Formats: sequence, structure tokens, C-alpha cells
Amino acid sequence: MKLVGAQVGAARIAKGLTQRAFAEALHIDVETVASIEQGRRTLMPHVAEKMDRVLGLPGVLTVAANRLPEVDTVPVWAEEYMEREAEALALSWYDTLIVPGLLQTEEYARAVFGCHVPYLGEEKIGLQTALRMQRQKILHRATPPTLSFVVWEPVLRDRLGGDAVWREQLRHLRDCADSRSISLQILPMGMTNHAGLSGPFILLETPDFQRLAYSESQRGSLLVRDPNEVSILAQKYAMLRSQALNVVETKGLLDRLLGES
Repeated sequence: MKLVGAQVGAARIAKGLTQRAFAEALHIDVETVASIEQGRRTLMPHVAEKMDRVLGLPGVLTVAANRLPEVDTVPVWAEEYMEREAEALALSWYDTLIVPGLLQTEEYARAVFGCHVPYLGEEKIGLQTALRMQRQKILHRATPPTLSFVVWEPVLRDRLGGDAVWREQLRHLRDCADSRSISLQILPMGMTNHAGLSGPFILLETPDFQRLAYSESQRGSLLVRDPNEVSILAQKYAMLRSQALNVVETKGLLDRLLGES
């Protein structure tokens, strides 16, 4: 990251731009430019593309950002996704393993991070939990994003963190199901046809109407930009919504589970 940051700084100076003028041309904070140049912040591909345009470079920084060593690549994708999520116009989220992060209670999130192997330790679990809760600020924006969630039923049956945490999480999901900006659907067990067997993923629409996808696995995470790949996932999500319980049926299932708890 330090080498790429040094390249950014050298190119900016050669163009005769101050950090502030450069930041204004990119429509980002001057602190972000400074952090990138000092190697404290990863240069993400979409920012690198803007920099190349402002500096008149033939894709030099974009190539550098896309070819960071693998040890840096996973955090790059995750960091860029978090930034895109915070400003998204719309999110469509399918999950089969845990409650989607934006709908987790604090104690449930803590239990999720506590399941990590090898064990993260209390300090890191606390930090990760706080960061997850901070992401949920987008739910309370003046104009929140349009949110759609499809969650496989076994997620609701696992009691991560124990009975009390599980009940609190169910009650929170039931409240979320009543939100006017959230569509929550449960994909029931016992299906004879299932469009999501390849695993969880998220579809995202940016303020400039770009459509992206994001997925995580045991090996890391991946931000998908290729329109063909995003289209395939969008088709899967549409099929999953048709296979899932509708929003009213989902509320009924949550009510039944709460009644049994």
C-alpha cells in the first residue's frame, strides 16, 4: 500500500496539484487523499480510476489498485464494499448461515464473532461488533436505502448466543419486518427447488446507478463488478424471492417462533 500511495503522491505533485485541490477534483475528503498517499489507507479500484482521469494517467493507478498482493486484496474488497453499502440506493441480501449484518442485534453480532475459529479474543470481538452496529446507521438515514432480505429458515432456528439472545434477535427481526423500507422474506425448509444453493450474496445499487454484487466465503470476500456476473446473481435473487414466503407469511412464521420461544 505504501508503494502505491507514494505513486499517487508523485503523480499528484507532477500535475501541480495540492492534496486539497486533488481531493476536490475527486469529490473526496482531503484526509482520504493524505491517508492513501501515506499508505495508511488502501487505494480502492473505483478511486484509482478517478485519480487516473484527473491526473491524465493511462490507467496506471487502476492497474496498481487491482493488482495488490493477495494479502491486501481481501481487505480492499471488504473496505470498498463497506463504503458502497453506506451510500447505497438499494440492497438485496440473501443469507443462509446467519442473520444479515444490517439486521443483527448487538448481542447476536457478538455471538457470531465469538464463533470464529481461531478465537478472536474479547477485544477484537468488541471492535468487530461495534463496527457492525455502526454499519446499521444507514437504516436511519433521512432517506434510507430500499432493502430486501431473503433468509433461509435454519438461520432462525440456530440459537447463537443462547436462548435470550435468540429471542431478542427474533423480536428485532419481527420489528424490522414492519419497517416500510425493509422487505424481509424467509425461504422455508423442505423446498423441492432452491435457487440459492451456491451460497449467500448481496446485490447493491450505487448513487450513480451502478450495480455491484458482493459475496464472502471461507477464503475471503469478493466485490463483483462484471455486469454479466451481477446479472446472473440478480436472476438468482429474483427466483429466491419467488420461492420464499411473502412478507405477510414471513411475519406469521416469526410470530409462531416467538410464541414457541
